[in-house]
Amino acid sequence: MKERSVVFVIYEGFQPLDLVGPHEVFQHAGQLLGGYRRLVVAPRSGPVSAASGLPVHAGYGVDEVDPEGVDTLVVAGGKGVDQACFDAGLTGWIRDVGESARRVTSVCSGVFLLAAAGLLDGRRVTTHWAREQQLIREHPGVEVDCEPIFIRDGHVWTSAGVTAGMDLALALVEDDLGRDVAHAVAREIVMFLRRPGGQSQFSVALWSKEPATDPVRAAVSAIHADPGARHGIADLAHRARLSPRHLQRRFTAELGTPPASYVERVRVEAAQRALTEGYDPVEAIARHCGFGTAETLRRTFHRHLGIAPSDYRARFRSTTTAHAELQQEQEHS
Repeated sequence: MKERSVVFVIYEGFQPLDLVGPHEVFQHAGQLLGGYRRLVVAPRSGPVSAASGLPVHAGYGVDEVDPEGVDTLVVAGGKGVDQACFDAGLTGWIRDVGESARRVTSVCSGVFLLAAAGLLDGRRVTTHWAREQQLIREHPGVEVDCEPIFIRDGHVWTSAGVTAGMDLALALVEDDLGRDVAHAVAREIVMFLRRPGGQSQFSVALWSKEPATDPVRAAVSAIHADPGARHGIADLAHRARLSPRHLQRRFTAELGTPPASYVERVRVEAAQRALTEGYDPVEAIARHCGFGTAETLRRTFHRHLGIAPSDYRARFRSTTTAHAELQQEQEHS
């Protein structure tokens, strides 16, 4: 493959894993077949402090790199991105790169720099779930979808938080060199070639407000105390000492979601904990958490998390739990 220039953009307060993770993916791919020249660029060359305080040396300033020579741009995210968006020299250079580069990409909140450079209007993008509302508010011309781990829209690729940058880099390597090379890199660095599911399975978003009144608070407490119990609107209304219709209206107004949806979300989270912290069969977890059957649990998991309960358990259960299960199996054998 003809050598391609992969340029990583950093700035004061960037997230170091947004740089190092993708950089290592391209480095391993280059060891296999060559073809990648990796450059680290900042507003000015020299030492740059990451958000954690880690000093990183940027080999080049933006005025030292010809935008037309960039094949793939990778913009790191981090706490410092909001301030970096006011750097006209940096955003102007990114804009120039966007006009000629084969691919323009971002990791996590690096998407804000692409937006500030005017490269995202009308495009579908993703970022870390915690930054979703800020991106929607500040850039209304951008279609924001924070469920996928990464999104490709034309020559623009965006990814979710931190480690998702490595998923993105693997996809870029696969786009260049094929599945076999990407798979070899994934094995070398012990990663999924394609991680199952989306962002919602890795983090619990701030999906609900706090109850504002005692009746709704009583209903919410009952749901969390025993997710698998009967929580129909009549049952919750009895707890709240309100009519079902009144509770439905107040619950939705105070929490931003109707009671049935809230109950389902809490049950999903209870099932997530049971799957990763214990070793009960999926059928038993489904009954205990209020789903009734394993099939209902499976459909609900796919709708919320994009993954089957058994796959979720295999991916996320703790080493301690897995070891305890192994010991139990050995004792009964």
